[in-house]
Amino acid sequence: MYFIVVKFQVKPSSVDTFPDAVAEFTAATRAEPGNLWFDWSRSLEDPNEYVLVEAFTDDGAGPHVSSEHFAKGLEAMRPHLVSTPRIISRQVDGDGWEAMGELQID
Repeated sequence: MYFIVVKFQVKPSSVDTFPDAVAEFTAATRAEPGNLWFDWSRSLEDPNEYVLVEAFTDDGAGPHVSSEHFAKGLEAMRPHLVSTPRIISRQVDGDGWEAMGELQID
């Protein structure tokens, strides 16, 4: 699976409306057959930072980045961003979330 984390530094004037700006892109990506998850969060330390955690099947990442909605989604984000997003993208073993071994809750 491809596991991806992206940090977006959003303009203060756009921070409250950023989820609306990416809503169409988010819905289209979640509907892709190869998408495992596509989850947005807002940083606790920096209120202008959004973090996207996403995952795709091995065969799903390529079609995602070549899709029409991918290009449209990036363009929809562009006017709201302060800087180029920072990304970690890795192919990893597994196909989903697993229980944390170091912290078990009965």
